[in-house]
Amino acid sequence: MSPIPYVGSRTILAPSVKALLSTGPTSKLHLGGVEAYTEERRHHTEVLGWHNLSDDAQAKATIDAVEFTAVRTKHGTIPIRVFYAESGKKKKPKGEAGAIVYMHGGGYTVGCIDDFEHGLRVLAEASGCQVYAVEYHLAPEYRYPTQLDEYSAVVDWVQGPEGKKRGVHPDRVAGGGDSAGGNMTAALALSRRDNGLKNMAVQLLVYPEARLPFDTKACSENNTGLYLEANGIFSFADHYLPRGVSPATPYVSPGMQPVTSLSGLPPALVFTAGFDPLRDVGVEYASKLEDAGNEVYWLHHPNLIHGFLQFGPWSDECLTATKGMGIALGKALYAE
Repeated sequence: MSPIPYVGSRTILAPSVKALLSTGPTSKLHLGGVEAYTEERRHHTEVLGWHNLSDDAQAKATIDAVEFTAVRTKHGTIPIRVFYAESGKKKKPKGEAGAIVYMHGGGYTVGCIDDFEHGLRVLAEASGCQVYAVEYHLAPEYRYPTQLDEYSAVVDWVQGPEGKKRGVHPDRVAGGGDSAGGNMTAALALSRRDNGLKNMAVQLLVYPEARLPFDTKACSENNTGLYLEANGIFSFADHYLPRGVSPATPYVSPGMQPVTSLSGLPPALVFTAGFDPLRDVGVEYASKLEDAGNEVYWLHHPNLIHGFLQFGPWSDECLTATKGMGIALGKALYAE
């Protein structure tokens, strides 16, 4: 059996996180709250958008360059933002660069690359990898499997000639995401395995929504007031799933699948947070992946909340945790 437990824990909320939840612009920010999702979209960008951050916050996330490009998929053309790390410059001309295709969180419904740029810049610099952030079509306007199709198309794009001309080694293309993006990363690993496609080199799962969490202790003790509102997850699931698709579908709920269905997957880097309604489903999935014989690195932050990747401008603890994810990603892709 796996040494990774099936249930996570929490300790004492980090002081900087307690502060951002109670004061300043972040204190009014909720994901899955009572306001309309269209209002949540606007509010998140007003607070978290790169262009709205202070000069001091931006200075903590300097990188070499940013490229704005796009990929045409069967669902239309989607913008891609590429973050090039200063720490990875020497690998690019040699064709040895690592890369990660990143799907942001937000319940499939809220968020854009602007809202995640700070954290993704930090991830790029700490890992020495290129980060390909995907501006996928949001639910409920677009539902499953649109987002997975777009994700897979971008992975193909980076593994192919477009990645090569940017110095990316085709065997060093990871996939990753937080929350809903973690769900889609786990799902895509299963889908590409099942369809005989070249899989991601690594799967980065950041507080992933591996399955619906309503039967867990984490969902009860972290139900409200900690940024992600647990009961709002119902609405996000409703937005994402078309009628007639079971929530137990493997590519919708990887965490519901038996251990026997989870073998032969890319190495997984799983990061969870103690004060997160999704804590236990992320820990459970890490444990199941390891029980299935996959290589798993799991790191738990018992004093942090859901969304810590985005809260680095307000919390040194969140910033340090994000840097740690980048270091782990770089080690995994560069076999260090």
